[in-house]
Amino acid sequence: MKVKTLTLTLVPDRKVGTNASKLRGFFATRFNEYTLLHQHNCDKVIYMYPLVQYKILKGIPLVIGINEGVEVLQEIFNKYEKIELDESTYDILEKKISFKEQDFGLSDKFHTYRFETPWFALNQENFTGRYKKIDLSEQKELLRKTLVGNILSMSKSLGYTVPEKIKCEINLHPGSSRMKGVEIATFKGEFMVNFLIPDYFGLGKSVSRGFGTVKRCSL
Repeated sequence: MKVKTLTLTLVPDRKVGTNASKLRGFFATRFNEYTLLHQHNCDKVIYMYPLVQYKILKGIPLVIGINEGVEVLQEIFNKYEKIELDESTYDILEKKISFKEQDFGLSDKFHTYRFETPWFALNQENFTGRYKKIDLSEQKELLRKTLVGNILSMSKSLGYTVPEKIKCEINLHPGSSRMKGVEIATFKGEFMVNFLIPDYFGLGKSVSRGFGTVKRCSL
């Protein structure tokens, strides 16, 4: 199927040194009336695949809107000229915008993707209580099943029914990241799957905060 995407790149006056969670916080606070920007409704968390996602890649803020999220980013496009992250203010020198209709879904070919930001695959309980206690082949199978589950969950939220089995191979290594001041276990690397995923879509936990950003590897 086709999905609408809007990729908004904010060119700052200097590289941004903080994480994407702070970028999300800026937009959520500044434009609180737009539910899709912060995934909350009357103080209740909305559990669905985020249609607005925030990334900071190599010091450059990027916001991606998906389907209904495209309209929200278009509406607020001219309503800010700087962003405030932590105690720092960044002037926006340029806003680059890319609107596309992209293929999404099962493919008859395998495609290779790279995690541009760490993949938050397992909560701490599953990482220490399960992943750390099994051998390498079982670890790989656990991550493979988790990744397929992430793709299925994303598909369901976007209204796409996966018609056949998703097959994937992974080449990932564990690492660590920080979220809300707490160290979490994450993974980086590449995977190959018979599924079309648009660039900069996120997989896994805390996608709206920039985790699990994927990009298709060049052929």
